[in-house]
Amino acid sequence: MPNQIDFSQIKTPAYIVDERLLERNLQLLKNIMDRTDCKILLAQKGFSMFSLYPMIGKYLIGTTASSLYEAKLGKEEMGGETHIFAPAYREEEFSEILSLCDHIVFNSLKQWIYFREKVQQADQNGKKHTCGIRINPEYAEVEHEIYNPCCEGSRLGTTLLDFQEALEENPDALNGIDGLHFHVMCEQNSDTLERVLDHVEEKFGKYMYQMKWINFGGGHHITRADYDIELLVKCINRVQNKYDVAVYLEPGEAVALNTGYLIASVMDIKGNAAIIDASAACHMPDVLEMPYRPEIIDAGKPNEKKYTYKLGGNTCLAGDIVGEYSFDKPLMPGDKLVFCDMAHYSMVKNNTFNGIRLPSILSYNDIEGIKIIKEFGYEDFKERLS
Repeated sequence: MPNQIDFSQIKTPAYIVDERLLERNLQLLKNIMDRTDCKILLAQKGFSMFSLYPMIGKYLIGTTASSLYEAKLGKEEMGGETHIFAPAYREEEFSEILSLCDHIVFNSLKQWIYFREKVQQADQNGKKHTCGIRINPEYAEVEHEIYNPCCEGSRLGTTLLDFQEALEENPDALNGIDGLHFHVMCEQNSDTLERVLDHVEEKFGKYMYQMKWINFGGGHHITRADYDIELLVKCINRVQNKYDVAVYLEPGEAVALNTGYLIASVMDIKGNAAIIDASAACHMPDVLEMPYRPEIIDAGKPNEKKYTYKLGGNTCLAGDIVGEYSFDKPLMPGDKLVFCDMAHYSMVKNNTFNGIRLPSILSYNDIEGIKIIKEFGYEDFKERLS
């Protein structure tokens, strides 16, 4: 790509999002919408850099939220459709949720019945809502249990048995329900979606005929190089044509996949350990939670190049280790390291453990170059405490 970013000029630690790469992802997602008439939302839980919402809003139809605050952010900064799902809703927040959101997904029919009258009252006052139920097809191909919403005893979504029992107790429970939502994927290709749909239809197919929309949730790695887009198109058309419904997708990671970096500096060398001013625990927690090993520009796997180092953050946590990397030259204090694919699930999950400085947030485009969006200081740390 022309006009490479000059990372050497960036004060660390810092996240930087390349707007050119973000727009490329958005164009791909928009093309899928154009081909299928499906609707794609930004899942803010993965990427909430709202300074870029105006760009995202040119391509996607709106946002989906996991909380009142995310819903408010999406409504204020992007507009369009505003969706929400939460495992449970706070009663004292629900009126504001109704004022912000046009699509509300409930975790169970029981929860829907509890809030149905409030929704109907809001509709009578002029704000129209469409409501859905999150279903659990009891099938997923997720490797790590922490990310598996279909694990045994999962609190997320309604199984067929729970669904049927709720209908037996309340035969009119589906009155006012327009859609079904499932989210059982994590960083997966469309062949997984195809198999998931088999299970969704097997369990809930007869109810899908009564719906206006079906939401396929997130976890679709659509913008990954090896993703099978044609199979995704086939899956979308399969459901839309068979059940006469609109299909929604709500990727977060796929929107920002491979669009951003975390720039860090080497602070000290201790044997084969390099201490850096970015922290796995504070600034890229998915490295420890997922876990995974992010790529570094011009670095290799352990012992692939001449000099191998274990990279760790400047916190008191012994396990604050990003991983082992090799380099052509010895690392020296002041050297900059560029971690790749750091736009999603980084800024939204970072923290100030040990009082470690939060990375600045930057963006880049060919016209304005590097832009500083936000810098953080002591007050940002202090105001999170009491």
